[in-house]
Amino acid sequence: MKPFDTILFAVDFSESSDHAFDYAFELAKKFSSRLVIVHVINEPVDLRGFYVPHISFDNLEKEIAEGAEKMMDRFCAAKLEGFANFERAVISGVPYEEIVRKSEEVGADLIVMGTHGRKGLDHMLFGSTAERVVRMSGCPVMTVRQD
Repeated sequence: MKPFDTILFAVDFSESSDHAFDYAFELAKKFSSRLVIVHVINEPVDLRGFYVPHISFDNLEKEIAEGAEKMMDRFCAAKLEGFANFERAVISGVPYEEIVRKSEEVGADLIVMGTHGRKGLDHMLFGSTAERVVRMSGCPVMTVRQD
């Protein structure tokens, strides 16, 4: 088995994600791994061709990015006290594509992420980011389902 030198944790700031973080963090401490924490801002639908009054899409995207950075700041401050071997990234794009791309970029040996447990029509329509990461990733993926 290859050592877990780098663990990528995909965070969406949900309860499911919080639960999965405990696994990523314990593994990172146990194996002295670098922990790369990634949040992907799902690219907003482009409505520039429609008449939507009083909205500047450039400002909207900027505000979403600033909000995500603040949430990442709070998450790291609350969860990583005393742990220095980490880096973080807030990226815009299609979540599963960006998670896999970032894992390749940082040479991740493991990806850890929560699942939301969608079922039925919801799952069929929206799919699962975790499922797509599992299918596309070149490294092992640990998915953690919240009880």
